[in-house]
Amino acid sequence: MKRLLHTPLALLVWRIVLLYAVLMLCRTAFYLYNAAVLGPLTWAEAGPLLAGALKFDTASIIYADGAFILLSLLPLRLRERRWYRAVQFWYYVAVNAVLIAATNLADTIYFRYTQKRFTADEVFFADNDNSLQLVGKFMAENWYLVLLWIALIALLAWGYRRKVREESLFNRGWAYYIGNTAVLAAAVGLSIAGVRGGMTRMTRPITLSNATLYTADSGKANLILSNPFCILRTIGSAGSVKYKKYFAPEELPRRFTPVHQPADSAAVDLTGRNVVVFIMESMSAEHSAYLCPEVYADREVKGFTPFLDSLMQNGLVFKQMYANGTRSIQAMPSVLGSIPSFRTPFVLMPQSLGESRQLPAMLADKGYATVFFCGSEHGSMGFGAYARSAGVDRLVSREDYEARHGTEDFDGYWGIWDEPFLQFTGEELAAMPEPFFAALFTLSSHHPFVVPEQYAATLPDGYTRIHKGVAYDDQAFRRFFHRFSGEEWFRRTIFVFVADHVSSEKFAEKTRSYPGNMHIIGFIYTPDGALQGEVREVTQQLDIMPTVLGLTGNTEPYFAFGRDVLNEPQRPRWSVSYDGKFRALTGEDAVVLDDSGCEVQECPATPAADSLMQSFRALIQQYYSHIERKSYTPND
Repeated sequence: MKRLLHTPLALLVWRIVLLYAVLMLCRTAFYLYNAAVLGPLTWAEAGPLLAGALKFDTASIIYADGAFILLSLLPLRLRERRWYRAVQFWYYVAVNAVLIAATNLADTIYFRYTQKRFTADEVFFADNDNSLQLVGKFMAENWYLVLLWIALIALLAWGYRRKVREESLFNRGWAYYIGNTAVLAAAVGLSIAGVRGGMTRMTRPITLSNATLYTADSGKANLILSNPFCILRTIGSAGSVKYKKYFAPEELPRRFTPVHQPADSAAVDLTGRNVVVFIMESMSAEHSAYLCPEVYADREVKGFTPFLDSLMQNGLVFKQMYANGTRSIQAMPSVLGSIPSFRTPFVLMPQSLGESRQLPAMLADKGYATVFFCGSEHGSMGFGAYARSAGVDRLVSREDYEARHGTEDFDGYWGIWDEPFLQFTGEELAAMPEPFFAALFTLSSHHPFVVPEQYAATLPDGYTRIHKGVAYDDQAFRRFFHRFSGEEWFRRTIFVFVADHVSSEKFAEKTRSYPGNMHIIGFIYTPDGALQGEVREVTQQLDIMPTVLGLTGNTEPYFAFGRDVLNEPQRPRWSVSYDGKFRALTGEDAVVLDDSGCEVQECPATPAADSLMQSFRALIQQYYSHIERKSYTPND
């Protein structure tokens, strides 16, 4: 029996079982860290969740350790050499320390901000100059997870049983080679089955969406997933265009078309005015007592955006504005190009470089000067690159600010504090020729949730870690308006305020799940009061571009997946998004499609929902057909 336990196969099984244990410990940390977002677990859920977790952990282990399995079972005498066994040991510890332990613990932190697991998108997206600095800061802040990571590495090294002398199950001669070859062949077959998720001919290789087979809760489906499966399974997906063609080419435009034919006249004509779009970091609707008064009914502090609330009450406010994604890089094309992101963020797809006519480019053709402001480093997060592709002529970043005002206003993490950078933005706008288009991305209401030291004691602490930063940004906008509201360029400007996505920090129960977890601040303000009122129907980030084009007197056809809220009552009044499933929401109905395009019965079936479903399928088909053609213009 002792000899059996010391065979290469038995030791390999032991080492793989140890990896399952490490993954389960990582999953436990993931849940404990994100329990407020995922919700409580019941005993009835435990069995299916564990079954699903084992399936995805099997795939992760084979992805990470396929080479190790091969090295362990090669039917060669070479594997008995000391140096060969040393290579196996260090491969096992090093690779699993990174691909198994580190990526899953990184997921523990990352999930709170995006409600998705770490995939290949993030690997290719995180190529900023300050990436290593940010990783260091995240590690310092979450030191207990770093200690857990070190403990897991120690467990892998100790549990490897390196000092055990391996004993072959087979005798010398032909039995050794034939027997070990048979074991290797069986291991290869089992590995293939593990990666595919099953052994039958009907089994298709599992994907991330298969996690929903074990729970109806899309949030808890993330608890089932593990890495490196999520990373390796999504490599190459950014360039793939796979979609279901629901409708014939001649029928598709009747169901939904992204081509807009504006009327000759608009409900409100603000032709020739400047346009400034503030894309606000993590500005959930729940931060606002005006948008969500019920959240603050029994609380002492009534919201954290009093100044923005005052602007909403004197502008055109979108009471039910929803984000089309969960990440900043998804917000940029949604707001400035009216182009959504589904499986993969649009800007990370190679097809996004195709011909387009987005808001900055269309206004530039009408004589507008165009500029994009962001207090981060030039090129950081891909914002500037996207803005250029959308038609922005000039980029203004941290380097430009520091060339004029020095380096004292760097926040130590992301870029220049929002208050001084907004002041700098106003100075730059005052010097620009009119009309101009400007977009600005704020930074300060973001992890690690710090504010300038001089305000730390005066701003409200709030009910979550982000509220002090939200109050700081609200104050920053107040001071921007106080300083520049008397200037002529300011009075001739349309100001658009829209969040990039909801905050990772949530405190109201309704904001922890869909659709509350996509509800954001969105409104338009004109200093002369030309635009006022409330839009109570569902709106989305995709509606910003068409609405601005309508306000500025555009009469040319254009390409957009949203609608002009003031001038296109015939278009669907909805919000579309993707969180492992395709979702469409109206004020009355909601529909859900799985990743293959089949309807998911999460919502009551009604005639209106069926009509909505057909329109939504047409939108998805239009989106991927244009991705396939790499063209985003009204002429294609």
